[in-house]
Amino acid sequence: MNGSKHGKPVRNQLRAGVVALALAATLPLPLAGAALAAPHADRAAPAAAPATPAAATLHLPRPTGPHAVGRDTLHLTDKQRRDPWVPSAGARELMVSVYYPARPGTGHHSAPYLNTKEAQLLLQGIHRADAPLAKAFAATRTHARTDARPAPGSHPLVVLSPGFSLNRATLSLLSEELASHGYVVALLDHAYESFGTAFPGGRTLTCVACDTVEKAPEGAQKRLMAKVATGRAADIRFVLDVLTKQSRPGKQPAWRYSAMIDTWRIGAAGHSIGGNAAAAAMAADPRIRAGINMDGTFSAPVPRGGLDGRPFLLLGTLNGHSPHDEDASWLRAWRRLDGWKRWLTVRDAGHFTFIDLPVLGGQLGITDPTAPLPGKRSGEITRDYVTAFFDQHLRGLPRPLLNGPSAANPEVLFQNP
Repeated sequence: MNGSKHGKPVRNQLRAGVVALALAATLPLPLAGAALAAPHADRAAPAAAPATPAAATLHLPRPTGPHAVGRDTLHLTDKQRRDPWVPSAGARELMVSVYYPARPGTGHHSAPYLNTKEAQLLLQGIHRADAPLAKAFAATRTHARTDARPAPGSHPLVVLSPGFSLNRATLSLLSEELASHGYVVALLDHAYESFGTAFPGGRTLTCVACDTVEKAPEGAQKRLMAKVATGRAADIRFVLDVLTKQSRPGKQPAWRYSAMIDTWRIGAAGHSIGGNAAAAAMAADPRIRAGINMDGTFSAPVPRGGLDGRPFLLLGTLNGHSPHDEDASWLRAWRRLDGWKRWLTVRDAGHFTFIDLPVLGGQLGITDPTAPLPGKRSGEITRDYVTAFFDQHLRGLPRPLLNGPSAANPEVLFQNP
């Protein structure tokens, strides 16, 4: 996001109080642009922000679809792979929140957003570590219900992967929205790739991968980020196997409602490196019929031969992911995409525009002047365009929103280099 336009390796500045990583100009910092902290904050002395009310109540916007939303949490272990960041830990582990369309009025209580420890580690990671704010994040109200009965019918599946260092909870708004429109959503946390994620046994795993990338020489960091993307692509494929029963012949399915998944309608999307992972998973797995990258550099490039004509959406910031901006990987990917495609950029957006943080921060009066798009609009744009894309390409429903500029969304620009 910061860097030379001439492609020379540079050090990213400390932006928005987030720990900087030394990345090339073609690899914008996945953690940069935090919407919850002041810009250009010094690591040791972050700029002041509005005080957090002691009794602040944060909430996700209510989903707009016709379905109620249920949520289950799965702990999955891929015994065929060793963890790439901590080999001594053994097999690769994932935490998965499965959102699904549910019968109204069923379920016990609202699913939690983050636990207190996860909230503390997330806020420490973006340099907003104060106890009232952590408490507010941990108490955020969601709309998904635990133990809700599933809605009848067969439903498309979308797998979501979060940004590097970020807990999967930061894509909760989008997950609930898709589920309310009839999708099953598998939202992943990849072990040792977030500031903090709770795993069974009272373990909270932190971001060993972040430390590995940060300490590596500049020339090695691009290769390490490509490793993150391809490793997550393997995680996505494993989750597809587990949820569609392909890896468990003769055994009970890993998820109790797996039968509601239509295995012929599968999509993948993600934020930042998670968006790159979605493309990498598509390149390796023909089961994935459509994909989205939300503001992520293609550290692992789209293959020269494209994605076998399958549709793909690029959704990013105007300053950072326009055709002639710093990240040349988007233009290269655009030229290789060989099916239906759109390249959308959003005015006044920042790297975190496409996740929950601006929405929740806006409720506390916390904004990033370098990304002035209001939090409410951030959530609406992400929700509407992602849902429209999967509606059109997984459900065969025409969505004119994807045809061109809209007076209702003047912030969204259609690029066609």
